[in-house]
Amino acid sequence: MNKALKRIGKAAAVLTVAGSVSASLGAAEVTMRIAHLNPSDPTGSHSAAMGAVFKNLVETASNGEIEVQLYPNGQLGEDHEAIAQVRGGVIESSISSAGGIAQHYPKIGIFDMPFAFPDIGVATEVITLDSEFGQYLAEDLMAETGLRTLGLLDSGGFFQLTNSQRPIESVADMERLRIRTMTLPTHEEMMSALGARPTPLPWAEVYTALQTGVADGQMNPIQQTAFARFDEVQDYLTISNHLITPYLWVMNEEFYQGLSDEHRSIVDWASRVATDAGRSVSRLIEASDEGLPKLSEGMEVNTLSDEAREEFAELTQPKVRELIENNLGEEGVTMLEMMMDSIEEASARR
Repeated sequence: MNKALKRIGKAAAVLTVAGSVSASLGAAEVTMRIAHLNPSDPTGSHSAAMGAVFKNLVETASNGEIEVQLYPNGQLGEDHEAIAQVRGGVIESSISSAGGIAQHYPKIGIFDMPFAFPDIGVATEVITLDSEFGQYLAEDLMAETGLRTLGLLDSGGFFQLTNSQRPIESVADMERLRIRTMTLPTHEEMMSALGARPTPLPWAEVYTALQTGVADGQMNPIQQTAFARFDEVQDYLTISNHLITPYLWVMNEEFYQGLSDEHRSIVDWASRVATDAGRSVSRLIEASDEGLPKLSEGMEVNTLSDEAREEFAELTQPKVRELIENNLGEEGVTMLEMMMDSIEEASARR
């Protein structure tokens, strides 16, 4: 039995015990268990905010008929393991990164086209279930995995680069830097195209890898970089805005369909409100003392020039597009073009 399956089995055992205890106390008619990797403080991450708001709304609106149990901090495993548990009916829901989703739904890799989104306003219009593209993505995910999408939002903002060696001002500064990436071929190809050495690692190992020098740097939104305390083990932060990827809030479809009409209605509207709350918390963290101001206290911060961004884009976009074409085929390319068209339309409305 591999590590992932062992962890899933352990989670199932823990949840079975928890369910038995709840039943003995006269628990709610329905229990929903939601897993995510981030800390539990709802002011510290979008997924924690989503979980907290959803729990409050659902339990109140259902008059206690639905109990929502939250499992933050990766208590039930890595993202891809939590999603496997949702698909298998071990738990009901997870709020997960593109990296975790990719192992179940590779087409999420279209978001890895570097420098595709011009700003956060356009990203907000596209990466949502309110957009035509977002609805298509949710339907395709359902068709391929059986997972219902309750919420679609960005991963906490644009990805930025940090490292312990030097400021990144040009492509030349990327040479041979060991940059931690998610276990995504597109991310690895992107770093390789810039002359860096991609170092794919699971989230739980990143801090130690940076601390011990296994990796020189990493790329993540300001939010994740701040709450993970990477400023303790990184000296330089470069505002590159090179990627923005989605977080998907998914639910087991069989569980969803098994809810009463009233309970489904509550879940639907509460998840929409909670997703909006998560998106807002991301923007607040970025702008607050817990975001960039906090990181700048211990790190040297610089912003890529427009010329450098163009150079980065020219080197990375063709390589990532080729990888998407090779790995995702015609369906992946079609979805990529739909996303790019949605970005262009949203940009034109600005």
